[in-house]
Amino acid sequence: MDRKKEIKKVLLITLSLNLFVSFSKIAYGLTVNSLAIYSDGFHSLFDAVSNIGGLIGLYLASRPPDREHPYGHRKYETIFAVFIGVLMGFTALEILKGAYHSLIKEKRPELDERAFVILLITLLINIFVFTYERKKGKKLKSEFLIADSSHTKTDIYITSGIILAIIFINSGFYILDSIAGLIIGILVAKEAFSIIKESTDILIDKALIESSEIAKVVKSFHGVQGCEGIRTRGTAGQIFVDLKILVDSSISVQEGHEIAEKVEEIIKKEFPDVIDVVVHVEPYLKN
Repeated sequence: MDRKKEIKKVLLITLSLNLFVSFSKIAYGLTVNSLAIYSDGFHSLFDAVSNIGGLIGLYLASRPPDREHPYGHRKYETIFAVFIGVLMGFTALEILKGAYHSLIKEKRPELDERAFVILLITLLINIFVFTYERKKGKKLKSEFLIADSSHTKTDIYITSGIILAIIFINSGFYILDSIAGLIIGILVAKEAFSIIKESTDILIDKALIESSEIAKVVKSFHGVQGCEGIRTRGTAGQIFVDLKILVDSSISVQEGHEIAEKVEEIIKKEFPDVIDVVVHVEPYLKN
């Protein structure tokens, strides 16, 4: 399976669907003067923008390791996940400002039955996009696709809330349009914070596997007297590990090397996301 082609395919499919959803909401929201639907449309538009950013990031991240980048370029994908979070943060700010001005000016939307049709269709599309992108993201171990699907998940909640709000708006509770816009802004901001935090954890090399889990596997191997200095870094699907193993000081260098190779094999077997292991062999000195 070509990971790059699979992720590109997912992004192109979701991009076309997100563009359809966003333009439908924006056009209708402007027509009937509905802040809630209009804001939701721009939220969906940024889904499409993030898809485009993902395609650019995918191109950069898929390049093979080179002399200047021995660990590869995979973190470009993570950087663009941060880009999504920042973009969502600005979106949230604009939506909140719009909700505030709408409350002050007391704008009244002129909604009709088309609102339900448009929102129901876009809701079904969002559910499909979220499910499809999240499933592919986990299968392909792509932080970007998973982050992007989280963005789409907020669309599902938001659109569902707007459909409910419209029922009350049509009954004369016009203020609910502005309140719905306010809730949208808060939800978008919350999701933005979550995406940025998860992505920056990867960029600052947060440990991806518990050291105790690796130590347990390594110590169970015959010939290893101890294990320490365990470190992990990288991204999901591309984890790098380095550690020290203590071996009997009386064995030969060749025997120590063979034990190190076996340790590398067993770690990769037990933790499939690990692609490289550096094992430092040191003598075990009995007290």
